[in-house]
Amino acid sequence: MNIQLGHSKQVRRAYGIDEIALVPGAKTIDPDITDTKLKIGGQTLEIPIIASAMDGVVDVNMAAQLTKLGSMGVLNLEGVQTRYENPKTVLEEISKVGKEEFVALMQKIYSQPVRKDLIKKRINEIKALGGIAAVSGTPIAAMKYESILKESDTDIFFLQATVVSTDHIGKEGSQSLNLPELCEKLNFPVVVGNCVTYEVALKLMEAGAAGILVGIGPGAACTSRGVLGVGIPQATAVADCSAARNEFEKKTGKYIPIIADGGIITGGDICKCIACGADGVMIGSPIARAKEAPGQGFHWGMATPSPVLPRGTRIKVGCTGSINQILRGPAGLDDGTHNLLGAIKTSMGTLGAKNIKEMQNVEIVIAPSLLTEGKVYQKAQQLGMGK
Repeated sequence: MNIQLGHSKQVRRAYGIDEIALVPGAKTIDPDITDTKLKIGGQTLEIPIIASAMDGVVDVNMAAQLTKLGSMGVLNLEGVQTRYENPKTVLEEISKVGKEEFVALMQKIYSQPVRKDLIKKRINEIKALGGIAAVSGTPIAAMKYESILKESDTDIFFLQATVVSTDHIGKEGSQSLNLPELCEKLNFPVVVGNCVTYEVALKLMEAGAAGILVGIGPGAACTSRGVLGVGIPQATAVADCSAARNEFEKKTGKYIPIIADGGIITGGDICKCIACGADGVMIGSPIARAKEAPGQGFHWGMATPSPVLPRGTRIKVGCTGSINQILRGPAGLDDGTHNLLGAIKTSMGTLGAKNIKEMQNVEIVIAPSLLTEGKVYQKAQQLGMGK
């Protein structure tokens, strides 16, 4: 339903994850027999969670550990891992700098050029440790490092930007990314993002994307919505892009997974994204809280170190447990940020959904009071949902 914003402007209402709730149906299922698998780019993940390509979230070791746990981590090919031979000292510097000096330090650190030899080295290191070599880069990086990626043992490439489209008007004389051509030429699947609309999601699928990342600006460290005023709340964005996936499957018989990316903190958030139509999620800050994470209790968005217009900041998330606790438990916290797989399976059981496809069809209601109703004591005492 459209709303009259002004005399000549009609708008539609969009909803965020915090504004909706999932409704139990007539049956329940034992959580142990639910199927949470995510198939994307030739990979099958038991846990439908992908760790964000942020320098404070994924390094070589984290990528390998996530694979062993049944998940996947994406390495940022334009981050410190490919700019510095020993990124650990750089990450320590970032974790210790004061708030006032942070932006200048980040711009200095990320002015160091990306090294092609380190791209190949990091991919090989992930593979040597038994990990899925999932890597991420901007459209410019995709064009610049295409040959080295093809020579390396890359499993899956995440083409990421604040907003990605198939129709880009560049400056005169500049090279623009030809997405259909790139997807066809590379010898591995390309997941594309980010987008938030039905029309763009459909065009990206038609261009050959092996998966679509949905979300602009909801991430904990992202400030794009404040800096640019751009974005659509996640519940609506995921539902719209999922509708495009369904339409594309009807036309072609090909199923392209939708990955909700950004603003997802708890197990409940993940469950609601799946119910809106997502096949899985990409998360940053929950993984950054693992003691094994490279950010040492901090994380920052991929657009944070921009030399011209930073669209992110450094968030202190602390260290709350191991990556095993966060993904598989046992939970050591009461706020929904530990044992994310257990939360998904329990929610599916409660809703009577035996797999992700059935979870995508559960009933949803608009519920602005879902996270506050009856929680006055938790809020007053900073416990559970009141943290």
